[in-house]
Amino acid sequence: MKKLKSLVALKDKLQQVGDDDRSPTSPDRPLYIYKEEEREFPNDPLADQEAIDSIQEVYYSDDSWDPSKHELQKLKDGPEKLSLEDIDKDRNRLRRQLAAVSKKVSELVLENHPAYALELQRVMDLESALQGANVICINGRRHLEIAKQGFTTASLGLLANQRKRSQLLGLMNSLRTIKTLQRTDVRLREMLEEEDYPGAIQLCLECQKAASIFRHYSCISDLSSKLQDTLEMIEEQLDVALSKTCNSFDAAHYEKVQTAYRLLGKTQTAMDQLHMHYASAIHNTAFQIVLGYVELCSGTGDTNFQKMQYKDLCTHIITESYIPCLMDLCKALWGVMNSYHKTMQWHELHDSTNQEAAEADATSSINIEATFNQRYVKQKLEHGLARIWQDVQQKVKLYLLGTDLSVFKIDDFLHVLDLVNKLMLIGEEFCNSKSEGLQDSIRKQSINYFKNYHRSRMDELRMFLENEAWELCPVKSNFTILNLQEFKFLRRSGLVKMKLSSTMASPQSSPAKLAENRDRLTETRDAPQGFFVRYGDHGNPFDVHQDEDDGEDVMATNGYDDEEKEENTYADDDSDDSDVPEELKQDFVDEKTGEAPVRRDSKKRYDKSRKFNNAPILTNTTLNVLRLFGKYMQMMNVLKPIAFDVVICMSQLFDYYLFSVYSFFATDLDMVTDWGLSNKLKTTLKRINDNLILPEDSMMPNLQQPVQQVEERKDKVPFPHVSPVVDLTGNQNLYGLAERVVATESLVFLAEQFEFLQSQLESVIPMAKKAFLQQFYSQTINTASELRRPVYRVVAAKSVVYDHILQLMANVKWDIKDIMSQHSPYVDVLLRELQVFSNKLDQVGRHVPIPQPVYNVLWEHCIRLANRTFVEGFASAKKCSNEGRALMQLDFQQFLMKLEKLTDLRPIPDREFVEVYVKAYYLTDADMERWIRDHREYSTKQLTGLVMCGVGSHINKKARQRLLATIEDMEKLKR
Repeated sequence: MKKLKSLVALKDKLQQVGDDDRSPTSPDRPLYIYKEEEREFPNDPLADQEAIDSIQEVYYSDDSWDPSKHELQKLKDGPEKLSLEDIDKDRNRLRRQLAAVSKKVSELVLENHPAYALELQRVMDLESALQGANVICINGRRHLEIAKQGFTTASLGLLANQRKRSQLLGLMNSLRTIKTLQRTDVRLREMLEEEDYPGAIQLCLECQKAASIFRHYSCISDLSSKLQDTLEMIEEQLDVALSKTCNSFDAAHYEKVQTAYRLLGKTQTAMDQLHMHYASAIHNTAFQIVLGYVELCSGTGDTNFQKMQYKDLCTHIITESYIPCLMDLCKALWGVMNSYHKTMQWHELHDSTNQEAAEADATSSINIEATFNQRYVKQKLEHGLARIWQDVQQKVKLYLLGTDLSVFKIDDFLHVLDLVNKLMLIGEEFCNSKSEGLQDSIRKQSINYFKNYHRSRMDELRMFLENEAWELCPVKSNFTILNLQEFKFLRRSGLVKMKLSSTMASPQSSPAKLAENRDRLTETRDAPQGFFVRYGDHGNPFDVHQDEDDGEDVMATNGYDDEEKEENTYADDDSDDSDVPEELKQDFVDEKTGEAPVRRDSKKRYDKSRKFNNAPILTNTTLNVLRLFGKYMQMMNVLKPIAFDVVICMSQLFDYYLFSVYSFFATDLDMVTDWGLSNKLKTTLKRINDNLILPEDSMMPNLQQPVQQVEERKDKVPFPHVSPVVDLTGNQNLYGLAERVVATESLVFLAEQFEFLQSQLESVIPMAKKAFLQQFYSQTINTASELRRPVYRVVAAKSVVYDHILQLMANVKWDIKDIMSQHSPYVDVLLRELQVFSNKLDQVGRHVPIPQPVYNVLWEHCIRLANRTFVEGFASAKKCSNEGRALMQLDFQQFLMKLEKLTDLRPIPDREFVEVYVKAYYLTDADMERWIRDHREYSTKQLTGLVMCGVGSHINKKARQRLLATIEDMEKLKR
């Protein structure tokens, strides 16, 4: 349509220029004229289009533009002399353009004529619709006029009054509501005083909702601001109430607070605030407790302690108030942690209840939001465990580092460690934390303290040992380390339910029985109940309670303990030995046959003289070492990071005790070169001497020694020396046999107790260090009983004068010609010496119990030395006939027959040693060489005597020289 209009306008302008003589009388006429003129030009669409395209742009301007003036202006602006031909040419061009435009307009008119007709029809239809609307309006006005005339003014007034009445009733209700809102402030304060926070918030929110409805009243704006201030005040008081739960948790109070926050829609905010309050509660509680003790002990000084930092405040705690302050600090921090633990329990209980309700309607938006809040609270509480414990650790750590613990007594130091260890156990139960902060704060101080303490205890032990008279300390027959007060922590841990049986304390106990008792004790340890279970609702784990078993009753009422009259300390006392196998109750069991021999009258008398053989043998020094074991284990129990160092120190106590017993009682014999030491015992003694004993030549300090050597000297102990009051030279007392028995058997008892503690020690040291402990038990503890052999060998060697027997045997003529029916006199002398030894042994047994193993070792040594004396005497013979060899056998058989009446020891030790040697006299030279190579237990002298006096009497010189050469070769190999 726009294109058509533009073409029509262009046509008019071209027509105005091309038709100067004509003025159209009607709008339609130019079209017909143009059609006539168009015939002057050929009908060529391309030419028409080119004519249209050649029209100047200015002809497309708005209607105010004058084309004739434009053409005239062109002539005016042209050359001064006009050419008719040019003018006619321009005229024809314009006419051509006009014709093309006219033709185009005509085509467009014909093309759009149906649309024109349709639009014209729509205009006519619109005219008809407007006429109908006019009729309807006229009728409506007529009816309205009739209605106006039909109603009276009174009827309309009635309706207006009714409307006004309704409005006034609504206003009255609104005024009553506003009046109620004005009075809610008093009720809100009453509810806050009653700590009814949910009700107060519910009422305040309802008032705010009502105020928003009546906000169009001017008085409501002030009330709304007042309600908002009241709500903020409620939130402040709610925050204060939330902070109170940190020190003393009350489930009912906490439920009100949580309900109030849930009504406010600030559940997550409440949890964030709760953790801030816990952090503040830990700091304020610790600060106030330490401040109270500092101000109490500082007197009336001018120092303002309240402005100090907590770290600086801890340095002002004096030694006397250190432990009470630490206990109060731990109690208060326990209260905070217990409140947090109860808070978590409360949420777990209520979350499970709410979870069931949420599962019933999982699609509700309210339940979805509640579930999200529960997850947030749970996650926040779980993360807060580590944070709370870290704050508690930091406060206790700063307190511990604020005082030098090296000046404390051992009991006080152990008390501190016990409190800290208990707190670490609580922390581990609280959040599964290993409490690295607390461990690091006390590890270094503990190591330094313990090293100094152990060094002083080693010096003290040396002093005790050097002044020990090795007299029997009478204790009850059922005594074990569990009776000592230092081991009460083991009794509390469950060991009181079972104790070592009497067979463990008895010298006749077998290793299998000891191991069984130890395993039974280990299995009966009950797992401790959690602190939050035992003390969650009442009590405090740091309260001091006097244990019922704190008392110590270990001493017997007289020299020996009457078990029948003794009142048992424990409810499960196993004085009844019904569980002991019958074979263990026998005095002797043959190792090969397993049969018990017939008891001898002398042995009966000996058993009657040993009135207290069931009581453990120990000294005051032994008790002191056991007490040290208990204190050391207490330190291990409460401070596991240095447990291995403590175990090493415990082993040094035992090592020094063992080495002292050995140096006192096993090194005073010069005549016996074979000490009876096993390779394991030799290695143990050498290790102790190298690592623990300070050489006597280095006792004097040397200022020029390197620092490393000086430090090594501090870790070593001087060589021990036996007390002068100990008589080891008297024949009447069997060269100090009583002292030797007390010393050696106390060492054995100490080893048994140490073995009993093995499982406890293994449980506290690192896994990588258990190899050291096992090696210590296998190479040191298990060798303690082996020390009996060298100690009692000294008594056996000195009690019988074997040199005198050798002299008597040297006077015997072995080259006799007749078979003798009477044994030699030296046999009676030897038997008499052994009888005297047996009588003296009975006398010693009346004052000191001699256990069966000791009795066996003593007689074994005596018999072995006697048998070796026989062989040595036989080897000293210059000449020997067959009758003389028969006399040798007669003498030895007489000795064995009488010996069986003196002792019950079976089998007789080294019996084959003599019999095989005597039988070797009858061997040929060929058999003799092989026999010499097979029997290396005989000395060179004994073998040489056998060759010279035995087979040498009936072989040639060359064969004798060959046998002597064989003996020399064997001697070289021994070296």
